[in-house]
Amino acid sequence: MFVSNLITKVLTVFLLIATVAAAEPKPTVAHEDPIEIDKSLTLSKVVDLTMEKFPDMAWLNSLEEEAVAIKQRGESWTAGASQAGLRYQNMTSGTVNYVDATVQVPLWNLGQRDAEQERGIKAENSADLQSAATKLRIAGLVRAALWDMELQKIRYEQARAEINVFEQLLAKVERRVELGDLPRADVLLAQTELLQKLSTLTQAEAELMHARKRYSSITQLTKTPAIYQEKLVALKKIEFNHPIFVAINSQIERKQAEIKALKLVGSGQTNLTVGVNSDRTQNNDPRSNQTESFNVGVNIPFGGAEHLQPQIAAQNVELNRLIANREQLFRDLELAHHEAEHNLEVNQAELEIANELKRVAEEHLGMMQLSFSVGELNLMDLLKTQSRTQQAILSAKERAIMLERDIALYNQAVGVLP
Repeated sequence: MFVSNLITKVLTVFLLIATVAAAEPKPTVAHEDPIEIDKSLTLSKVVDLTMEKFPDMAWLNSLEEEAVAIKQRGESWTAGASQAGLRYQNMTSGTVNYVDATVQVPLWNLGQRDAEQERGIKAENSADLQSAATKLRIAGLVRAALWDMELQKIRYEQARAEINVFEQLLAKVERRVELGDLPRADVLLAQTELLQKLSTLTQAEAELMHARKRYSSITQLTKTPAIYQEKLVALKKIEFNHPIFVAINSQIERKQAEIKALKLVGSGQTNLTVGVNSDRTQNNDPRSNQTESFNVGVNIPFGGAEHLQPQIAAQNVELNRLIANREQLFRDLELAHHEAEHNLEVNQAELEIANELKRVAEEHLGMMQLSFSVGELNLMDLLKTQSRTQQAILSAKERAIMLERDIALYNQAVGVLP
């Protein structure tokens, strides 16, 4: 019974190994996102294409439309809609007719039209800068998604390579068991290690699929650029022309322009009224002057400034909230820069260490494999050395990718677009 169960387990393991080997070009899980490499595609182009379909585009377009509307109002010669009036009066006798026709035009207060025009300019500038800040934020998402996908790809490829290594080791162990150099238990030990590597491969593939899906979800693309490595920019600190900082500054300037324009409304708009009066009769009624007259009038509002104060106060609340957000934003940008700079320095040092560890581990593994082949080392010690070596190889590859990623994230932190 024991022998029968053992044979069954061995056959099951071999079946799994054969399945993986036969299907090596395909994923171990029946799911794959159609991501392809496009050599004509650049990182900058990916950012542009992503922005075209980004949810914030509706908001950015509305900001531009609002700016156009504000500018058109500031260019108008009147402070509001004009009104035309017509009044007809007929005496009870039906012989006298009075007709009054008037046009009422709201006038700009002193300096109000200039303030409205300035408000339109600030709104237009703010809309453009919000677009630039959004593009930088999208670039950060794309950068992170691409390098995460590359990191998961390295781990997946390393897991596949380890499968090949342990398959070869299992074949050697089986031959030596057949020759009587090793106990049969070593076959089961080698098979166990291989099954664990199969599990690692499955998990690595799943993470790669997740990373690919995140990229396609963010960009709405199924293609990636062939090259997206970046050169480290020379900026050493957060400058005041950082797109995100400039964007919130533009919001503050726009709000200040809105408050200035609102204050100049004062008690309201002065209205100029121009009219024509007609006084006519059909039967020479002595009550009629039988004339047309022209008249001009001006309506000047007063005493209403205090009614405007709640609106001004509400605008001031929003202004001071923006100022507070700007101060916090600058601190956040400085912190993000520090972290990006620190990560870059750490990974530069870690990459050198990882490469040296890889070299030492590979040399040590060669010695251990030689000792195992001549019977001076047991399988368990060889497997431990093999695992440490594979981990050192993976770590060196990961550090190389992480260094490239950190260069991109540093550029992102200081506000540089790809």
